Amino acid sequence: MPISQELLEYQRVDGELLKIEQELSASEERKKYLQAKKFIEAAGEKLEAQDKHAEVLRATAEKLTEELKEIEKLIAEYSELDEMVESGGDIAFYKKNVQSLSERLRTLKGELAKLLTDAESAVEEYKKLKKQTIAMQKQYKEYNEKFKSAKGARAEEVQKINETLEKIGANIPPEILKRYKAKRKERIFPVVAPLTNGRCICGMDFAIAQQGKLSGGGVVECEHCHRFIYKE
Repeated sequence: MPISQELLEYQRVDGELLKIEQELSASEERKKYLQAKKFIEAAGEKLEAQDKHAEVLRATAEKLTEELKEIEKLIAEYSELDEMVESGGDIAFYKKNVQSLSERLRTLKGELAKLLTDAESAVEEYKKLKKQTIAMQKQYKEYNEKFKSAKGARAEEVQKINETLEKIGANIPPEILKRYKAKRKERIFPVVAPLTNGRCICGMDFAIAQQGKLSGGGVVECEHCHRFIYKE
Protein backbone atom coordinates (compact mmCIF):
# COMPACT_ATOMS: atom_id res chain seq x y z
CA MET A 1 0.00 0.00 0.00
CA PRO A 2 1.25 3.54 -0.61
CA ILE A 3 2.04 5.78 2.33
CA SER A 4 0.04 8.96 2.58
CA GLN A 5 0.41 12.18 4.51
CA GLU A 6 -3.11 11.60 5.81
CA LEU A 7 -2.03 8.34 7.46
CA LEU A 8 1.00 9.98 9.03
CA GLU A 9 -1.14 12.87 10.25
CA TYR A 10 -3.68 10.39 11.59
CA GLN A 11 -0.90 8.70 13.55
CA ARG A 12 0.39 12.02 14.87
CA VAL A 13 -3.04 12.92 16.28
CA ASP A 14 -3.54 9.35 17.48
CA GLY A 15 -0.31 9.77 19.43
CA GLU A 16 -1.97 12.56 21.41
CA LEU A 17 -4.80 10.20 22.26
CA LEU A 18 -2.34 7.48 23.25
CA LYS A 19 -0.57 9.88 25.59
CA ILE A 20 -3.83 10.59 27.42
CA GLU A 21 -4.57 6.86 27.64
CA GLN A 22 -1.13 6.17 29.08
CA GLU A 23 -1.43 8.99 31.62
CA LEU A 24 -4.80 7.66 32.79
CA SER A 25 -3.48 4.11 32.85
CA ALA A 26 -0.51 5.15 35.01
CA SER A 27 -2.63 7.31 37.34
CA GLU A 28 -2.71 6.59 41.05
CA GLU A 29 -6.51 6.38 40.88
CA ARG A 30 -6.41 3.51 38.40
CA LYS A 31 -3.61 1.70 40.25
CA LYS A 32 -5.53 1.80 43.55
CA TYR A 33 -8.76 0.81 41.80
CA LEU A 34 -7.17 -2.19 40.07
CA GLN A 35 -5.32 -3.21 43.24
CA ALA A 36 -8.59 -3.37 45.15
CA LYS A 37 -10.38 -5.13 42.29
CA LYS A 38 -7.68 -7.79 42.05
CA PHE A 39 -7.68 -8.36 45.81
CA ILE A 40 -11.48 -8.69 45.98
CA GLU A 41 -11.54 -11.19 43.12
CA ALA A 42 -8.84 -13.31 44.78
CA ALA A 43 -10.43 -12.94 48.22
CA GLY A 44 -13.65 -14.52 46.99
CA GLU A 45 -11.78 -17.69 46.05
CA LYS A 46 -9.79 -17.66 49.31
CA LEU A 47 -12.92 -17.26 51.44
CA GLU A 48 -14.57 -20.13 49.60
CA ALA A 49 -11.48 -22.29 50.15
CA GLN A 50 -11.47 -21.40 53.85
CA ASP A 51 -15.14 -22.34 54.14
CA LYS A 52 -14.35 -25.76 52.66
CA HIS A 53 -11.36 -26.15 54.98
CA ALA A 54 -13.55 -25.27 57.97
CA GLU A 55 -16.07 -27.91 56.89
CA VAL A 56 -13.29 -30.52 56.72
CA LEU A 57 -12.10 -29.53 60.20
CA ARG A 58 -15.63 -29.80 61.59
CA ALA A 59 -16.18 -33.22 60.02
CA THR A 60 -12.81 -34.47 61.29
CA ALA A 61 -13.52 -33.14 64.79
CA GLU A 62 -16.89 -34.91 64.88
CA LYS A 63 -15.32 -38.17 63.73
CA LEU A 64 -12.52 -38.00 66.32
CA THR A 65 -14.95 -37.05 69.08
CA GLU A 66 -17.19 -40.03 68.34
CA GLU A 67 -14.18 -42.36 68.32
CA LEU A 68 -12.98 -40.83 71.58
CA LYS A 69 -16.35 -41.48 73.24
CA GLU A 70 -16.37 -45.04 71.98
CA ILE A 71 -12.91 -45.75 73.38
CA GLU A 72 -13.75 -44.17 76.72
CA LYS A 73 -16.83 -46.39 76.84
CA LEU A 74 -14.72 -49.50 76.10
CA ILE A 75 -12.16 -48.57 78.74
CA ALA A 76 -14.96 -48.08 81.25
CA GLU A 77 -16.05 -51.64 80.62
CA TYR A 78 -12.68 -52.83 81.96
CA SER A 79 -13.20 -51.01 85.26
CA GLU A 80 -14.47 -54.27 86.79
CA LEU A 81 -11.27 -56.15 85.83
CA ASP A 82 -11.14 -58.11 89.11
CA GLU A 83 -14.59 -59.57 88.53
CA MET A 84 -13.64 -60.51 84.96
CA VAL A 85 -10.57 -62.39 86.22
CA GLU A 86 -12.54 -64.13 88.93
CA SER A 87 -15.03 -65.35 86.34
CA GLY A 88 -12.24 -66.96 84.35
CA GLY A 89 -11.03 -64.14 82.10
CA ASP A 90 -7.48 -63.94 80.73
CA ILE A 91 -5.88 -61.07 82.67
CA ALA A 92 -3.03 -60.69 80.15
CA PHE A 93 -5.56 -60.30 77.33
CA TYR A 94 -7.56 -57.70 79.26
CA LYS A 95 -4.48 -55.70 80.20
CA LYS A 96 -3.26 -55.73 76.60
CA ASN A 97 -6.60 -54.43 75.40
CA VAL A 98 -6.71 -51.69 78.03
CA GLN A 99 -3.16 -50.62 77.17
CA SER A 100 -3.99 -50.53 73.44
CA LEU A 101 -7.15 -48.51 74.07
CA SER A 102 -5.30 -46.12 76.38
CA GLU A 103 -2.62 -45.49 73.76
CA ARG A 104 -5.26 -44.84 71.12
CA LEU A 105 -7.03 -42.52 73.56
CA ARG A 106 -3.84 -40.48 74.07
CA THR A 107 -3.33 -40.31 70.29
CA LEU A 108 -6.89 -39.11 69.74
CA LYS A 109 -6.56 -36.43 72.40
CA GLY A 110 -3.36 -35.24 70.71
CA GLU A 111 -5.08 -35.16 67.32
CA LEU A 112 -8.02 -33.22 68.76
CA ALA A 113 -5.68 -30.73 70.42
CA LYS A 114 -3.90 -30.16 67.11
CA LEU A 115 -7.24 -29.90 65.33
CA LEU A 116 -8.34 -27.26 67.80
CA THR A 117 -5.17 -25.26 67.14
CA ASP A 118 -5.73 -25.54 63.39
CA ALA A 119 -9.33 -24.44 63.79
CA GLU A 120 -8.32 -21.41 65.86
CA SER A 121 -5.72 -20.45 63.24
CA ALA A 122 -8.32 -20.85 60.48
CA VAL A 123 -10.76 -18.61 62.34
CA GLU A 124 -8.12 -15.91 62.83
CA GLU A 125 -7.10 -16.13 59.16
CA TYR A 126 -10.74 -15.87 58.12
CA LYS A 127 -11.28 -12.79 60.32
CA LYS A 128 -8.12 -11.18 58.95
CA LEU A 129 -9.11 -11.81 55.33
CA LYS A 130 -12.66 -10.59 55.98
CA LYS A 131 -11.31 -7.37 57.49
CA GLN A 132 -8.95 -6.82 54.55
CA THR A 133 -11.75 -7.52 52.09
CA ILE A 134 -14.00 -4.91 53.68
CA ALA A 135 -11.16 -2.35 53.53
CA MET A 136 -10.49 -3.19 49.87
CA GLN A 137 -14.17 -2.92 49.03
CA LYS A 138 -14.09 0.63 50.38
CA GLN A 139 -10.91 1.35 48.41
CA TYR A 140 -12.47 -0.11 45.26
CA LYS A 141 -15.54 2.10 45.55
CA GLU A 142 -13.51 5.22 46.37
CA TYR A 143 -10.90 4.89 43.64
CA ASN A 144 -13.34 3.62 41.04
CA GLU A 145 -15.18 6.91 41.44
CA LYS A 146 -11.92 8.86 41.40
CA PHE A 147 -10.77 7.10 38.22
CA LYS A 148 -14.11 7.79 36.55
CA SER A 149 -13.72 11.42 37.58
CA ALA A 150 -10.18 11.55 36.15
CA LYS A 151 -11.43 10.09 32.86
CA GLY A 152 -14.31 12.54 32.85
CA ALA A 153 -11.91 15.44 33.25
CA ARG A 154 -10.20 14.40 29.99
CA ALA A 155 -13.42 13.43 28.18
CA GLU A 156 -13.79 16.68 26.24
CA GLU A 157 -10.17 16.55 25.16
CA VAL A 158 -10.53 12.94 24.06
CA GLN A 159 -13.71 13.72 22.16
CA LYS A 160 -12.04 16.50 20.19
CA ILE A 161 -9.13 14.24 19.28
CA ASN A 162 -11.52 11.49 18.16
CA GLU A 163 -13.44 13.98 16.03
CA THR A 164 -10.18 15.06 14.39
CA LEU A 165 -9.20 11.43 13.81
CA GLU A 166 -12.57 10.76 12.20
CA LYS A 167 -12.10 13.66 9.78
CA ILE A 168 -8.58 12.59 8.83
CA GLY A 169 -9.65 8.94 8.61
CA ALA A 170 -12.28 9.81 6.00
CA ASN A 171 -9.42 10.47 3.55
CA ILE A 172 -7.65 7.17 4.23
CA PRO A 173 -8.63 3.96 2.39
CA PRO A 174 -10.90 1.90 4.73
CA GLU A 175 -8.80 -1.27 4.49
CA ILE A 176 -5.60 0.59 5.42
CA LEU A 177 -7.30 2.32 8.34
CA LYS A 178 -8.74 -1.00 9.50
CA ARG A 179 -5.28 -2.58 9.53
CA TYR A 180 -3.85 0.45 11.33
CA LYS A 181 -6.51 0.23 14.08
CA ALA A 182 -5.97 -3.51 14.45
CA LYS A 183 -2.27 -2.98 15.08
CA ARG A 184 -3.02 -0.14 17.48
CA LYS A 185 -5.20 -2.52 19.52
CA GLU A 186 -2.21 -4.87 19.67
CA ARG A 187 -0.35 -2.03 21.45
CA ILE A 188 1.91 -1.41 18.47
CA PHE A 189 2.89 2.26 18.31
CA PRO A 190 3.98 3.97 16.24
CA VAL A 191 2.14 1.82 13.73
CA VAL A 192 3.81 3.53 10.78
CA ALA A 193 7.55 4.15 10.99
CA PRO A 194 10.28 5.26 8.57
CA LEU A 195 13.11 3.01 7.45
CA THR A 196 16.37 4.30 8.93
CA ASN A 197 19.72 3.10 7.60
CA GLY A 198 18.05 0.02 6.18
CA ARG A 199 16.44 -0.88 9.51
CA CYS A 200 13.04 -0.76 11.17
CA ILE A 201 12.83 1.09 14.48
CA CYS A 202 12.68 -2.32 16.16
CA GLY A 203 16.16 -3.05 14.77
CA MET A 204 15.10 -5.48 12.04
CA ASP A 205 17.30 -5.30 8.92
CA PHE A 206 15.51 -4.91 5.59
CA ALA A 207 16.97 -6.72 2.61
CA ILE A 208 17.67 -4.73 -0.55
CA ALA A 209 14.73 -6.43 -2.28
CA GLN A 210 12.41 -5.33 0.52
CA GLN A 211 13.77 -1.80 0.43
CA GLY A 212 13.01 -1.70 -3.28
CA LYS A 213 9.33 -2.13 -2.50
CA LEU A 214 9.43 1.14 -0.57
CA SER A 215 10.23 3.23 -3.62
CA GLY A 216 7.46 5.43 -4.90
CA GLY A 217 5.78 5.69 -1.51
CA GLY A 218 5.26 1.97 -0.97
CA VAL A 219 4.91 0.41 2.45
CA VAL A 220 5.87 -3.04 3.73
CA GLU A 221 5.14 -4.76 7.01
CA CYS A 222 8.07 -5.54 9.28
CA GLU A 223 8.29 -9.29 9.84
CA HIS A 224 9.48 -8.78 13.41
CA CYS A 225 7.31 -6.05 14.96
CA HIS A 226 4.57 -5.91 12.28
CA ARG A 227 4.77 -2.14 11.85
CA PHE A 228 4.16 -0.46 8.52
CA ILE A 229 7.53 0.73 7.25
CA TYR A 230 8.05 3.42 4.63
CA LYS A 231 10.97 5.33 3.20
CA GLU A 232 11.01 9.07 3.79
